[in-house]
Amino acid sequence: MGVLWLKALHIIAVVSWMAGLLYLPRLFVYHAESAVGSAKSETFKVMEWRLYRFIMTPAMIVTWLTGPTLLYLMGSTRDGWAMAKIACVIALSGVHGAMGGWLRAFAGDANHRSARFFRIMNEVPTVLLIAIVILVVVKPF
Repeated sequence: MGVLWLKALHIIAVVSWMAGLLYLPRLFVYHAESAVGSAKSETFKVMEWRLYRFIMTPAMIVTWLTGPTLLYLMGSTRDGWAMAKIACVIALSGVHGAMGGWLRAFAGDANHRSARFFRIMNEVPTVLLIAIVILVVVKPF
């Protein structure tokens, strides 16, 4: 029964983290299109910071705590699909870190990336999510 609660917590954390990973780049798109110093830009700074600090980062931490624990409890730590999934989650964590850097650039009015860049980066978590779901459900190796 404890494993089921842990799995539920893991899924909740993953969904919350993914929501942020998919939404924050969209905020960056709109922020990049805003004039520096405008009220709109300042509003985006607050929205981005709160999403990253209070939703995304705690959800990522819970994902990292529960995921490997579940793999261990289920005896899947050496399965090929699990190793590939962990590689994808490491990549998601890298994207998370990159978003933190972009957030700091916006906060300091030092963003030099285009809205188009953020539109493209918005797709990276989606591709990784698709890979992770296939690895977990299909377990191709």
